[in-house]
Amino acid sequence: MRVACLDKVPFKSTIIKIETNQGLVGWGEVRDQASASYALMLKSRILGENPCNLDRVFRKIRQFGNHGRLGGGVSGIEMALMDLAGKAYGVPAYALMGGRFRDRIKCYADTPDERDPYRMAERLQGRIDAGYSMLKMDVGVDLLYDVPGSLVGLTHAIVDRFTPHPFTGLQVSRSGVDHLVDYVRTVRAQIGDDIPIAVDHVGHVDLKSCIRIAQALEPFDLAWLEDLVPWQYTDQWAKLTRATTTPTCTGEDIYLAENFRPLLDAGAVDVVHPDPATAGGMAETKRIGDLAEEYGVPMALHLAASPIATMAAVHLAAATFNFLALEHHAADIDYWSDLVVGLDAPIIQDGFITVPEKPGLGFDDVNLELMRSCLDESRPFFFEDTSDWDTDRALDRTWG
Repeated sequence: MRVACLDKVPFKSTIIKIETNQGLVGWGEVRDQASASYALMLKSRILGENPCNLDRVFRKIRQFGNHGRLGGGVSGIEMALMDLAGKAYGVPAYALMGGRFRDRIKCYADTPDERDPYRMAERLQGRIDAGYSMLKMDVGVDLLYDVPGSLVGLTHAIVDRFTPHPFTGLQVSRSGVDHLVDYVRTVRAQIGDDIPIAVDHVGHVDLKSCIRIAQALEPFDLAWLEDLVPWQYTDQWAKLTRATTTPTCTGEDIYLAENFRPLLDAGAVDVVHPDPATAGGMAETKRIGDLAEEYGVPMALHLAASPIATMAAVHLAAATFNFLALEHHAADIDYWSDLVVGLDAPIIQDGFITVPEKPGLGFDDVNLELMRSCLDESRPFFFEDTSDWDTDRALDRTWG
């Protein structure tokens, strides 16, 4: 196993290359903004294994993943093993998961925050003109920091990356809610009412503020409100979902299918939203979709990745009955499709990705020259020797 740490693909990502003694190469990707070491520490656990024993190898390494970016190593390796197994058997990866339900995968275009709603509408219209039939935009407290009286407790709020929403002490006032409503109303008036728009990045505010926002945005028929509170607060999600007709959505930081069950048992979410680069890879994310289907809940896919993890998501989406749409975070990166070789150019056409029929993940190779130009200067690893990770040994068994 070797890795390359890239930037602007669309964010920082680690690309995994796994080679075999039969000349086959498998490609995977650690989740955006995660550490390459999450994958490298697993190298000694997979050396000597048969990549076609997908479930065996996954069960061997799954204990080393966790929620959020900590699931990135296990997930990226699983993608590479799927690529290898498909190439060994001469079948596309979706065939290893039971076959496909669809030939094309619908993508929704993410659009990061714009303070000016007219500028946001202009950018969203550009997505529509490019063929996307579903969109997402950021609407939250970032729009309110310079609006007097819109945030309660901002001066004394705990604002850091490790304080969960209920403990920040930050609330959105009625005038703040009105400001967000005006923002969404302006966007809707510009692009129309007939295209689904999801909303993300509301901010680290309390549950009551989230409920006020959700209820106030009901007239705009949003596709969903995403990650308003941390995923692990099942009771809060249930209260939020029952308080509004606006659909709710979470799951991008949940590792393994079993950890979606509390939300589903409680009827606490309307859409599950795993990220295959966190959830455990391709087969495990399909298990999440199959589990959600039992509860009548659709599955959309969160993703901010290069074409490698994107194609992994395409195969699992093709194989999952209740799939809704796949996030695309690189609509503004012109060279994104060229990072791999042997797929349609561009990969996304009219808002869809065609499911490839080639073995494994479906592309022929990676564009090494272009990838090298995207090297992450803060950790400039580019498929160098990783033999230092070959002999890490421990008694990994978690039972006596």
